[in-house]
Amino acid sequence: MSKRRYTPDSVYVPLSLTSVTLKRLMHSVINLTEISRYQRSAPQYHGIPIEIVLTILETAYFDDRGGPDIDLLSNCTLVCKAWSLHAQKLLFRRVRLRSHSAFASFTHAVNRNSPRGRILGDAVVQMRAVLDYNQPGCLNQSSLAVAVANCPNLYELDLAQYGYVAAGKDVVGSPAQERMRRPAPSFDEHSLALLIAGPHITALNFSNWSENNQSLLQLLEVWPSLKSLSITGTSPVLSPGMTYPPFPCALEELRLNCQKEPAKEFLDWLLHRSAEEKSLRVIDLERQPSPELLDFLVEKHGETLHSLAIPSFATHEHAHAAMRCRSLRELRTESSWSSPVICRQMPETIQHLAFGLDLDTLLNPIVDLVKTRDDLQAVTVNLWRDGHRHPQFAFLQMACAYRGVDLRLTRDVRRMRLLVRGDPVVPPTYPRTQTLDSMQPAICPVFVA
Repeated sequence: MSKRRYTPDSVYVPLSLTSVTLKRLMHSVINLTEISRYQRSAPQYHGIPIEIVLTILETAYFDDRGGPDIDLLSNCTLVCKAWSLHAQKLLFRRVRLRSHSAFASFTHAVNRNSPRGRILGDAVVQMRAVLDYNQPGCLNQSSLAVAVANCPNLYELDLAQYGYVAAGKDVVGSPAQERMRRPAPSFDEHSLALLIAGPHITALNFSNWSENNQSLLQLLEVWPSLKSLSITGTSPVLSPGMTYPPFPCALEELRLNCQKEPAKEFLDWLLHRSAEEKSLRVIDLERQPSPELLDFLVEKHGETLHSLAIPSFATHEHAHAAMRCRSLRELRTESSWSSPVICRQMPETIQHLAFGLDLDTLLNPIVDLVKTRDDLQAVTVNLWRDGHRHPQFAFLQMACAYRGVDLRLTRDVRRMRLLVRGDPVVPPTYPRTQTLDSMQPAICPVFVA
């Protein structure tokens, strides 16, 4: 079993020092410290002022995959006592729990009976947990609730739930629809009570790979503080004949990636207060929505929507729905083909555009958009196949350079998603970024076991 540790924020660092440069500097310092331990003749190491160390650690916090640089931070915890706790706090900003043994190690580390345990528990702001009832020694619901209760500053919970299948009947690589027919238990009253008494979470990402379509409804009752909600896998269902109290949350962000489109009745219940308070700012649909679903969402929330993302705006119905959102600051699609009229009708408020590019993409409308929208800050392009050979690609590059627009290029759609999706805190400007400041409270962690 391995434990890893993490830390917080601010001091001036010249912009010319990139995170890569800072990582190299930090590794050099670590190496010099190790050498000085074993060479008696080496000059005594007096250390770097802790404020500078903190700034370097925070600047170098993220790795190329958008996660914490665990190796760097773990090494920093071993340099000296002055660095250790700060690096551990950074490691504990994000926590990942997949098994009961990981839970046991984590709860030992954040034991609130010790000053260090309270510090590390307070540092946790994001947690990813997996309830997989097929795995021996899996994390269970009550352990999850205890872990959450030990993190008073937690604001985001990313929870995946997998159903159970009898021993010997599991088929590796079985289709998603078959995996989702597996049963999973609902949350028991004790676990729900612990969750209710715990931190007021504002962001919930729930991936449900079981046939239990009531689990999400249970969790939604726990946190009336939610502002960001992501639903993946099994679509939640309102049981017929039951009367549900109005959902109290005014959501600011909704992300859907369900195997089957959620019923309009559920979305109407879920977003009722959001529509009343006009709070919804971000809609991210990871599967191509039906024209009816997109029209339903835009009709109720398009007036105040800042960010809209769907796989493709190729059809007239999808393009027309986007054109009705007159306050858009960000429009995202991964497809290389979109209706040209969507760029011509883009509002003046647009700050970020993301799309896919291949040889068949119509680039003229996009180049014209770059030339005419003064608020545009960035364009993110995923190059499909021979997209870099597009005859008008150079014109896009020149237009962005001339207008001072950041042109961000990727060849991997997964990398593109990392670039455009920040932390679940609605930003004042786009594109979204992933920084320690955006990770909400003034604390930070990562623990892996």
